[in-house]
Amino acid sequence: MPRYYDPPLIIPGTASADLASRVCKFLDIEPGGLDVRTFADGETFVKVEENVRGRDVFVIQATQSPTNENLMQLLLTLDALRRASADRITAVIPYFGYARADRKDQGRVALSAKLVANLITKAGAERVLAVDLHAGQLQGFFDIPVDHLVAGPILTKSIREKNLPNCCVVSPDVGNVKLGRDYAGKLDVPLAIIDKHRPQANVSEVKSIIGVTNIAGRNVLIFDDMIDTAGTICNAATALQAEGAAEVYALASHGVFSGPALERLENSPIKEIIVTNTISHKPGTLPDKITVLDVAPLLAKAINRIHEHTSISAMFQE
Repeated sequence: MPRYYDPPLIIPGTASADLASRVCKFLDIEPGGLDVRTFADGETFVKVEENVRGRDVFVIQATQSPTNENLMQLLLTLDALRRASADRITAVIPYFGYARADRKDQGRVALSAKLVANLITKAGAERVLAVDLHAGQLQGFFDIPVDHLVAGPILTKSIREKNLPNCCVVSPDVGNVKLGRDYAGKLDVPLAIIDKHRPQANVSEVKSIIGVTNIAGRNVLIFDDMIDTAGTICNAATALQAEGAAEVYALASHGVFSGPALERLENSPIKEIIVTNTISHKPGTLPDKITVLDVAPLLAKAINRIHEHTSISAMFQE
């Protein structure tokens, strides 16, 4: 196991440039240079502007929208580092696109999550550091070590600081019960479940609320791993408001916010939406009711531990 006497080298992808800069600030290092251009025919050009020979390199790039462009940039950067003789290359993926395509739920469809995992490995990554993968089993899609970070402690801390009385956690669908139960246990509050029907992709309908006998007067916390088009969250909030909920808070690790999401959230009965900065958004584009928490300290600590060959799981025990 090699020991690195140089500090880790952080290469920021364009999708996560701000987050990478914050990580570097916590590690007290300067980010490495990356020249990224798009040719007239749409092809991507990538050049690493650092001497990486023998270095321990971390590429920070979320594969958010535009997903294919950001993914291709990540693959090309990994390949460039491998061909430039970097000693070890870690792909830091705050948000892993294609994560929801993790099973064949109908005939003749691609298992996209596995294919993307194979591409990242083949391009040159020797380790992956990710935040809140859509499903835990995605770690097994990679044939290299995966360090899986969770933003749960950051989200629960923000709720505890509000000192909300008479709370309960509501799982937005049956498939999310395990996550909801985990958050309810950490906050020591009861759990309810939304019985949701999804007639087609990105469309959801609330059928009933299971669990807590009386929602009336409660402050409701809806936890999910991501908010995409916000249909599920907003429908759940409307149903909870109809049941007499005092205030509704939505919390998620990843604020995808695609399509009509921002308009839906702005017009919804949700008092506050709390997400992290695993996905970058242009300043001033998010409604005031959206709060963005910083995962840079979490990533910086994990990167430092990987660099020094110390335990990642101990971070959460601490």
